[in-house]
Amino acid sequence: MTSRPRAIDPNARNPHHPEETDSGDIQRKSTMRLSFLVSAAVVTAVGVSNAAEPPSDASLSADRMRAGVTYLASDRLEGRGPGTRGEELATEYIAAAFKQAGLAPMGRRGTFFQPVPLIRITTEPTATLNAKIGESTIDFRCVDEFAGMSQTEQPLEEFDADAIFMGHGITAPEFDWDDYKDVDVKGKVVVLFTNEPPSDDPKFFAGKALTYYGRWTFKFEEAARRGAKACLIIHTTETAGYPFSVVQRLDGAQLKRKPGEPALAFAGWLSQKAGEKLLALSGRTVDGALKEANTRGFKAVPLGARIKGRIPTKLENIVSKNVIGMIEGSDPNLKAEAVAFTAHWDHLGVGRAVLGDNIYHGAADNGTGCAILMEMARAWSAQSPQPKRSALFIATTAEEKGLLGAMYYADHPVIPLGKTALDLNFDMILPLGVPESVVLNGAERTTAYPIVKTWAQKRHLDIEPDPRASEGTFYRSDHFALARAGVPAFSVSAGERIKGKSAAFGRQAIKEFVAKTYHSPQDTIRPDWDFSGFVTLVQFAQDVAREVANADELPTWVEGDEFRPARLRSQAK
Repeated sequence: MTSRPRAIDPNARNPHHPEETDSGDIQRKSTMRLSFLVSAAVVTAVGVSNAAEPPSDASLSADRMRAGVTYLASDRLEGRGPGTRGEELATEYIAAAFKQAGLAPMGRRGTFFQPVPLIRITTEPTATLNAKIGESTIDFRCVDEFAGMSQTEQPLEEFDADAIFMGHGITAPEFDWDDYKDVDVKGKVVVLFTNEPPSDDPKFFAGKALTYYGRWTFKFEEAARRGAKACLIIHTTETAGYPFSVVQRLDGAQLKRKPGEPALAFAGWLSQKAGEKLLALSGRTVDGALKEANTRGFKAVPLGARIKGRIPTKLENIVSKNVIGMIEGSDPNLKAEAVAFTAHWDHLGVGRAVLGDNIYHGAADNGTGCAILMEMARAWSAQSPQPKRSALFIATTAEEKGLLGAMYYADHPVIPLGKTALDLNFDMILPLGVPESVVLNGAERTTAYPIVKTWAQKRHLDIEPDPRASEGTFYRSDHFALARAGVPAFSVSAGERIKGKSAAFGRQAIKEFVAKTYHSPQDTIRPDWDFSGFVTLVQFAQDVAREVANADELPTWVEGDEFRPARLRSQAK
């Protein structure tokens, strides 16, 4: 359903807000509310009649998954921003569903909640940024022409430093590419593009697929490691894969910095228009500079300008939550190991109004993944006998802020990562009908892939290449945080081929969603969405995970994969 446009005060406080209590208070208050939600929200939306007993009906329900998305994307949850009333309602709802399914709580103090300490960061709209060369000064308008935030976790950052154009800002010795070669950027402002040099050669930056070198997160990480004062990414829809509106927000969150960890005074984006104005100071255009960046042998170019910024920042310590439940395996020894299922519960909360609505509902992103996760928990619990290894169900926080909940879990796992067999992740799956194909970006990099192919064939599902691999989708969801820590992990999603639909139907629907709805308040539940295909995805994922849970050996990454060394380290502990 389409929500009624209305204004929500983004500064409104709930008396039991996590940021205003310690973690112990969070657990006690959440536990009290959990019992209410078991009898109310879950019984109503999930359709379970007896809160005291795990479900005995193993059948999967598309209607139940629709109901889950409907509740999570409702106005009442106000976009599910971390550290808000919407978080409290969403996490308690998911915990109640886990309890209904008979999962054991794996959070702190006997609850389903793993506290995740975050710092909420809001760049004040009074922030200023300008470029000066000689007597000429160009001022950039906050939000319209630049956006971003400081990483230093300080209330004010000011800088006035030389600007240097770094192309794509990549050092990749295995591809004989180094934009930072012979350049010292310490204390400077680096200006660059996201993405990476174009290639059709799978041995050079993975061909058309984007590697992590092309992700904006890598750009900021590398600039900080190099000692840059600030980093500005010139946005183009072509290089980013999404419009500037997606990165225009001035608010975000970070895990608390570790002592000595490098950080940028400002990690930001320039609109293409602002990029044109900045590059014009050195006689360049955006298109021309991008061609330079894409050329082998590129050398960094001082822009001859100084960039001055004043970035006032509002900082708040908050405690968000991952929701974690477990179903114990049947083997006395192997139950200490587990397969994992993940989906992020958070979205963007309340923000800039679009078409009269300022609630970023997040129905597809990621109410859909959460609904699948809850249904998967229910189905897994109903198995008899249980598989040999245990099963973990993790609803993560702050994925939209940079996979923060998953990163925190990777540092604080409830089952050692070396004993975590596999992670199947669910994120932003459009309910378009019964899929005849699936996208499993990254599955082929794991030794579990033969199992994946076998069950895809048995379920009459073709495995199709990720149509958005060039946008770096593998590195944009929670499975990546676990993969980087060594766990074989990938997302499960429906492909473009939908039963009974034309070949172009799925492709066009996904394309339109990304162009018009993604990360906007218009991501709401739609009456024409067909959830029947979610049953197929749950069945397939359960088949794969069950076989892995019963296998003699744990999967790993294939020989030569970038994550294999992390897997070996995790298993050596």
